[in-house]
Amino acid sequence: MNRMLLWCVLLLVWLGACAPTVAVEQRPGTDFSQYRTFAWAETEVKTENPNPLLASPLAQTTIREAIEREMLLRGLQRAESNPDFFLTTHFYVEEAERTVANPPGPPMLVTYPYLVRYRGLLLPVNYSYWYRPLDTGYRTERYREGTLVIDIIDAKTNNLVWRGSVANPINNPARLGRQFAKAARDILEKFPKAKPAS
Repeated sequence: MNRMLLWCVLLLVWLGACAPTVAVEQRPGTDFSQYRTFAWAETEVKTENPNPLLASPLAQTTIREAIEREMLLRGLQRAESNPDFFLTTHFYVEEAERTVANPPGPPMLVTYPYLVRYRGLLLPVNYSYWYRPLDTGYRTERYREGTLVIDIIDAKTNNLVWRGSVANPINNPARLGRQFAKAARDILEKFPKAKPAS
């Protein structure tokens, strides 16, 4: 029983270490309770090699819907005119490198034959056990990393007042919209909650 508990704790620690870290920047002195409505603003980021996956209307719709749901949960409504702030997103996918441990080798059966003496007789004994080699070193692995940035811009001052971002490995380009939608929820967990209107 104790062994199972130990494995569960180690699994939770490992999953926590694998979770992406959300980075947040906030303009000092901003009163987020003043914000009630938002509108989408388009962002034009110039890159040398634009990625067609990022321009996918399907992926962008999935991400925007996820963000709008999170905003509604925080009491913020989308406005067609005169919003309190503008909401915009940036997406990046780039090649990255990370150092990972090589997986342990396959289990091996180790056998030690030996002899024992009993009442003048020699008896052969086979002593066997399974052995799994431990860490076999490290290697560099290339992968695709996707970064989602969400910006909140005050509509009166045009100042960037809040920015949240997260970077995640992208395993399947076809799931880009869903992965970034989940990343948007993770980012907006850090957004200041609006106070109820009085």
